[in-house]
Amino acid sequence: MVSENIQENIKLPIIDLSLEKSQIIKLIVKASEEFGFFKVINHGVDTNVIKKMEDESYNFFSKPFSQKQCAGPANPYGYGCKNIGFNGDNGEVEYLLLHANPNLSISQLSKNISSDPLMFSCAVNGYVESVRELACKILELMAQGLRVQQTSVYSNLLMDLHSDSLLRINHYPPFNWTPHLLHHDCDTSPNSCNSTVSKIGFGEHTDPQILTILRSNDAPGLQISPQKGLWVPVSPHPNTAFSVFVGDTLQALTNGRFKSVRHRAMVNSCKTRMSMVYFGAPSPHARICCPLELVTTTPHKPYHLYRPFTWAEYKKATYSMRLGDTRLDQFFRLQSENDETITINNQTS
Repeated sequence: MVSENIQENIKLPIIDLSLEKSQIIKLIVKASEEFGFFKVINHGVDTNVIKKMEDESYNFFSKPFSQKQCAGPANPYGYGCKNIGFNGDNGEVEYLLLHANPNLSISQLSKNISSDPLMFSCAVNGYVESVRELACKILELMAQGLRVQQTSVYSNLLMDLHSDSLLRINHYPPFNWTPHLLHHDCDTSPNSCNSTVSKIGFGEHTDPQILTILRSNDAPGLQISPQKGLWVPVSPHPNTAFSVFVGDTLQALTNGRFKSVRHRAMVNSCKTRMSMVYFGAPSPHARICCPLELVTTTPHKPYHLYRPFTWAEYKKATYSMRLGDTRLDQFFRLQSENDETITINNQTS
């Protein structure tokens, strides 16, 4: 068993999207290869759009537990508490999970989420549209940095009308909280707080989608693991930034050049943390296979590292496993060029 090493002195990349384009591209590629993670500032997402989404989220989570339950259970969309996924994972978290397509879950659920369903729906749709645009911009910069001929090859997957993208709003009250108590019932006075005491709020995992765009409040708790046994706390500052995570699907789409980063959320005994997370995903039937340029140019890897698969296939594998399980390398990695040929023929026969 690998011992856990928390390193607070590792500087994680913060990328200013107002810099010269070629410089941004180099920084994004470097961060995606080394960490699978970076923050972006001067990203162009309107502060009013962010505030409206934050206000609606805080309003919902401040409700009594019995009222929040009316928006659940999360099967798969709606309100969830403690239970994460379908295989027994638990955390110190309550959440709202919404499909990013406004025609699917947002409009139906909003009447059980907000006293003003139209305002809630507008806030969600405005936020999703803005962060999807940001995700697509980043993906196109990534494609340019990888010298992929069709620079929209990744962003087109998110722009598909049948994209399976999600918006998840996580709320982490102090860990002495129970869902049957309002947040203000907890004793959070300075004398009662011990911010050095913490526990896992959302267990370690990689995101199965293409790209994750996360916005959080000023509470710490997010940690990434760039290598086994090493955990690096992510500062909540600057509070204008978005955190960007490479997902499993993007790792496959870049032939392993970009790394899907393991991460987790910790909670402490006094401070509430909230995050709004956009998971950019393709349509269920989208074929995930890296562009040919990346097969022929990746050093020491002159063949596909992963067999082609559909998002529906990968999503099914994800849902069948525990939160922290390794999915991509366990079920979709090829061991040799001969293995690739056999797998592709089996897929297409």
